Amino acid sequence: MRTEYCGQLNLSHVGQQVTLCGWVNRRRDLGSLIFIDMRDREGIVQVFFDPDHQDAFQLASELRNEFCIQLTGTVKARDEKNKNSDMATGEVEVFATALNIINRADPLPLDSNQTNSEEARLKYRYLDLRRPEMAQRLKARAKISSFVRRFMDDNGFLDIETPMLTKATPEGARDYLVPSRVHKGKFYALPQSPQLFKQLLMMSGFDRYYQIVKCFRDEDLRADRQPEFTQIDVETSFLTAPQVRELMERLIRNLWLEIKGEDLGEFPQMTFAEAMTRYGSDKPDLRNPMELVDVGDLLKAVEFKVFSGPANDAKGRVAALRVPGGAQLSRKQIDDYGKFVEIYGAKGLAWMKVNSRAAGAEGVQSPIAKFLTAEIVETMLQRTAAEDGDLIFFGADSAKVVADALGALRLKVGRDLNITRTDSWAPLWVIDFPMFEEDGEGGLAAMHHPFTAPKAMTPEQLTHSPENAIANAYDMVINGYEVGGGSVRIHHGEMQQAVFSLLGITAEEQREKFGFLLDALKFGTPPHAGLAFGLDRLVMLLTGTDNIRDVIAFPKTTAAACLMTEAPSFASPAALNELAIQVVKKEKPESAENK
Repeated sequence: MRTEYCGQLNLSHVGQQVTLCGWVNRRRDLGSLIFIDMRDREGIVQVFFDPDHQDAFQLASELRNEFCIQLTGTVKARDEKNKNSDMATGEVEVFATALNIINRADPLPLDSNQTNSEEARLKYRYLDLRRPEMAQRLKARAKISSFVRRFMDDNGFLDIETPMLTKATPEGARDYLVPSRVHKGKFYALPQSPQLFKQLLMMSGFDRYYQIVKCFRDEDLRADRQPEFTQIDVETSFLTAPQVRELMERLIRNLWLEIKGEDLGEFPQMTFAEAMTRYGSDKPDLRNPMELVDVGDLLKAVEFKVFSGPANDAKGRVAALRVPGGAQLSRKQIDDYGKFVEIYGAKGLAWMKVNSRAAGAEGVQSPIAKFLTAEIVETMLQRTAAEDGDLIFFGADSAKVVADALGALRLKVGRDLNITRTDSWAPLWVIDFPMFEEDGEGGLAAMHHPFTAPKAMTPEQLTHSPENAIANAYDMVINGYEVGGGSVRIHHGEMQQAVFSLLGITAEEQREKFGFLLDALKFGTPPHAGLAFGLDRLVMLLTGTDNIRDVIAFPKTTAAACLMTEAPSFASPAALNELAIQVVKKEKPESAENK
């Protein structure tokens, strides 16, 4: 039905007769001439009709936005004064001689000339996806996926599928469960990742596996998270952690060169402990130069309990965050930042403006200055490298609250005051994570997942000192986003059982939930390690948006609903009966007046 795509026409087509198919993006009727911008997936081209071809001209007068049309015409070069540098096809236009209206469009629920609500965009997603910027994102996604497959194939990896219907195993989030009709009362789980299957593939001798795979997690959502998401899943045998990182770093560097034409350079490495100390985050955005600086040692003897309490607590921390040029902030703006950090558990936000660095303590303005000696203030100014016009924020609480609060404040202030270099890329590896973290109920939880190997520890040493265990795990971070994470896996049964036991999984539960894995570990398991990238996040970064819903064709809302199809929906009584499932409605609590 077509000979060319609209968005691919250029001066080389001048004089050629072409047939185009697509949609009316815009229409302008000048009386003697009718112009339309015609759009397909490759872009937009200007088309004009004149009365010399009366049938086409008459039909063109009926055109409205989003009519689906086919037309035939001749490609012409635009006059110099009429060239449009904002369009890829701006040097040419098409003189239409024949027109076919394939399908008309009702008045549109979306306005292409205005910013539509995300709710409207998701409800009419098929219209939203016609927009050139949305089409470009999905085309970029396809190009990225294709590039990844070529790279993995060229490096000896095999694309192997793993099951979608599997057994529920704990991996940090709730599973989506699928009832079995054949096995009444039993459920499959949709995989949170192919973690155990890819380890089993290593045990099967397929030493380089990859898969671009759907994963599912029933968890609370945000801008960069979806209930179903896509991973570039990778596993290797007989490679060390540095070798895996080198290979995956090469993939990402080559990908950025292919898509953006930019070399990210060699990725720096930073330990988890250093990242938390300097940036309050295990995924620091290094485009932002601000860092957290410990000052607790200076404040142990001050009378100000807000500072001295955490300074003398082994689990406490007092840290400073210097904001270059921050003295310009008004008291209201500072108070607003104080309210912001309360979201992260902070009880307040102390501050100090540096009006004259040379004057030392006499040159600062702060509601806490009266609690600090001139020597303490001078040491703080030196330690934070403060200059005239700077502002210093202070966080004092448990180490976790200080990291969370000042880490988030660092990012927000960096954006608000244009301190963050948004025109650059800042990748890094974060390594040496703790093996475990407290679960809030007196027990331990795996920081990564329960199949991650500790560094240089025997099962006995791990059992004796789990709090000292460092995981052989690593995350790739770009511009403050964790784009991929992985680890060396446990390949000895004794170590795997020791980790399970530390996580509170009894021997009976281990057999019930992981018996197949523990059995497989008995039969010559090779050392193996892997990594998984979030494809959605990579595409999000490479296409310049901050919302993964923009790079997924048909995403869910933050309430895990599809506004277009109205999923999830109720199942019929017959379908539920066949699955031996009964839906129990919660009774509304009885009101006080009815008691």
